Amino acid sequence: MKTLLFWIIAILITLSAVIYQRKTGPTYDKRVTITIDNTVYKLKLIRSQGGEKDCKIELPVPDKSVSGLLEYRKYPTSDTWTIVEMKRQNDTLVATLPHLPPAGKYEYLVVLEKDGKKYPLNGGQTVIIRFKGDVPGSVLIPHILLMFLAMFLGNLAGIMAVFKYRKFRLFTNITLLTLFVGGLIFGPWVQWYAFGEAWAGVPFAWDLTDNKTLLAFLFWLLAFFMNRKKERPLYTILASIVMLLVYSVPHSMYGSQLDPETGEIIQGWIQFLF
Repeated sequence: MKTLLFWIIAILITLSAVIYQRKTGPTYDKRVTITIDNTVYKLKLIRSQGGEKDCKIELPVPDKSVSGLLEYRKYPTSDTWTIVEMKRQNDTLVATLPHLPPAGKYEYLVVLEKDGKKYPLNGGQTVIIRFKGDVPGSVLIPHILLMFLAMFLGNLAGIMAVFKYRKFRLFTNITLLTLFVGGLIFGPWVQWYAFGEAWAGVPFAWDLTDNKTLLAFLFWLLAFFMNRKKERPLYTILASIVMLLVYSVPHSMYGSQLDPETGEIIQGWIQFLF
């Protein structure tokens, strides 16, 4: 029963992390709600575009008396806004953002209109969309699954270590292996397809996603070595806490970003700081 309780708690923590990532990550669709003439529309504004095609902004708005404008410009710049009228395709309003090279970004705003009254989406605040290369599912899916599996196993190992359950060392070792394969093998592979560079963390650059993966791996590596000959549950607990903190940082925040002037890929958080 005790072992079952460990697994249940680890599953609940991991599911909470998955939900948190979906709600906070800057590359997931931005969910917005707008009310027009007592009709509530729940819409999504895309924030990530893969492949080499233009990006379609599609909003299901069946009321044919509602029109829309798309305003956009490259980010981060002070360029003049480009404004295009959204076209109606049956019950959907559609507009297109021209393709950008990997890590290129636009900021855009959608404004709906009916009977002369304007309804800006997202409270009138712009949405940032980042373009990337097409990542094959055979690379992306294992990366995602292994990273969340590592999170689950790390939680399980940490909980077992708190109660000094004898198998915590076994799950420490499995967590290290899973994190290594998912984060340091498949992770750079995904990065290569998406942005043309395999590693953007230290010592080469300062990509936050790569660096937090490396940080978590180093703590689990420490826990592995410190528990090889003697049980030292404190190190596994520490590694588990660090991983939990790492996963609390929204995925892709301050990640790779194309400099609109030089055409070089930089890390967004450096620009944010300076």
